[in-house]
Amino acid sequence: MAYEDLRSFLKALEKEGELRRVKAEVDPYLEIGEITDRVQKSRRDGRPGPALLFENVKGSRLPLAMNVFGSERRLCLALGLESLDEIGERIAGLLKPELPHGISGLKDALGKAAQLRTVPPKKVRTAPCQEVVLSGDEVNLDLLPALHTWPQDGGAFFNLGLTHTKHPETGQRNLGLYRLQRHDARTVGMHWQIHKDSTNHYAVAQRRGERLPVAIAFGCPPVVSYAATAPLPADIDEYLFAGFVQRERVELVDCKTVPLQVPAHCEVVIEGWLEPGVTRPEGPFGDHTGFYTPVEPFPALTVSTMTMRKDAMFQSIVVGRPPTEDGPLGKATERFFLPLLKMIIPDIVDYDLPETGGFHNCAIVSIDKRFPKHAQKVMHAIWGAGLMSLTKLIVVVDADCDVHDYAEVSWRAFGNVDYARDILVTEGAVDHLDHASYQQFWGGKLGLDATRKLPEEGYTRNGGWPEMIVSDPATAAKVDRRWKEYGL
Repeated sequence: MAYEDLRSFLKALEKEGELRRVKAEVDPYLEIGEITDRVQKSRRDGRPGPALLFENVKGSRLPLAMNVFGSERRLCLALGLESLDEIGERIAGLLKPELPHGISGLKDALGKAAQLRTVPPKKVRTAPCQEVVLSGDEVNLDLLPALHTWPQDGGAFFNLGLTHTKHPETGQRNLGLYRLQRHDARTVGMHWQIHKDSTNHYAVAQRRGERLPVAIAFGCPPVVSYAATAPLPADIDEYLFAGFVQRERVELVDCKTVPLQVPAHCEVVIEGWLEPGVTRPEGPFGDHTGFYTPVEPFPALTVSTMTMRKDAMFQSIVVGRPPTEDGPLGKATERFFLPLLKMIIPDIVDYDLPETGGFHNCAIVSIDKRFPKHAQKVMHAIWGAGLMSLTKLIVVVDADCDVHDYAEVSWRAFGNVDYARDILVTEGAVDHLDHASYQQFWGGKLGLDATRKLPEEGYTRNGGWPEMIVSDPATAAKVDRRWKEYGL
C-alpha cells in the first residue's frame, strides 16, 4: 500500500514492531546523533535496529523521527513493495518495445498504460502542511529540531529537507535532497554540490540577474522522500517517478509565497528566495563518506514563510561511517535503475554498488564476456553514463559470479588479475565530497578486469584459461541424500 504521509507510515511501523518511542528528553547537540548511530549500526537476530521517534527533543516541541528507512524491510514497507527488485522489473517491462500480439499481448499493453495513468501528481487547493502559517518576523527556524551530529560539525543541520526549485527558463521542476545548515533563525545554507540540478538552476538565475524561489519540505510521504534521492535525468520529474513507484498520484499544493508546489501531506515547509551571488561559509560536516567535508561557500536562503501542521512532527537522518540509514536508500536505487543502466550498456548482466563505497566509489559489474577487451569496453561505457561517471573503481567479473557476494568477488579480483596487464587507469570526474582526489571534482579512476582471459587478449599459456574447481554432481547429490547418516 502507499502511505499518504509520514505519520501513517510510522503507525504501521509501530504495529510491525519496527519503531521504538523515546520519551526521555534528548539533546539535538550530539546526543541524538550518538543514539541514532548506535541503533542503526546495531543488529538483533541479524536485523538492523528499529526506527526511532524522539518525543521530547530539547528546545523543540516537535517529535523527531529517525532511522525510518534504516533497513531494507522498512524501505520496502514504505514503498509498498515485496522486494526492491520489484520496481526494476516494472521498469524493465515498460521499456520492452514489442508490439502486442493477440489478446494476452493487448492486455499487457493496456496494463502498462494503466500504470502510467497513476504517475502525474495531483494538485489540491488546501493541505494539512499549511494549517499553520508563519511569515516575516514570525519565522523561527529554532522551532525545528536541527541536529549537531558530530563533534566537529560547523553547526546544526537539517539532513532530510526535500528541496524544490525550478529551471528559470524551462520551468522544469527539480526535487533534491541536500543538507541544510541552520545559520540563524531565518537563514539556511544550501549545500548544492556541483553535479546537482539545483546548482544549475541557481547558476542560470544568477546569469539572468534573478532571484531563485526555493521551497523545502520536511516529513514528507515516504515515497517522495525516496524519490528525492533518486539519480533521475534532469528532464524527469521526481513526482512522476514517485507516482509510478507507489501506483498512486502524489498530492501537491501551491506554496504561499513562492511559485512552487510541495507535498500536501508533508509536515513542515519553509519558503524563500535565493538572491544572486549571496553565499555564506557552510560546514564542516560529518558526511556519508565517514569524514568531515570542509568549509565552502554555498548559497544562503533567507526564509520568508514557514508552514506546518498544527501537530507537526519532524524527520531527519544521521550520516557517517556506514552502515547508516542512507544504505537501504542507495541499495534501492541500485536495484531500481538496473534496467535503465542495461538499456544504456546492454553488456551488463548485473551490478552491485557497495555501501562501504558510498554507492559511487565502487561498482562491481558482471558481463557475459564475448570478445577481447570486453571488460574494458564496459568500463569506458560506465564512466560515460550519467552519475555513474563518478565511479572511482570498477571491478568487472564473469556472468557466473554473484556480484552481491563480496567474498566471491574478492576471490575473483585477487586471483584472476595480472596487475601488469588487466587494469585500466584513467582520470575523470569524482563526487563533490570525495576527499582522496588531489584536486577537487576530478581524480584517478581504476578498472579491474577480473574476467577469464582469452587467447586474443594475449593469454597464451598451455591449455588456456584454467577451469574452476567444482564438485562432481553425482557425488554431491549422493552426499546430500546421506548427510544425516554422517552425524554432522
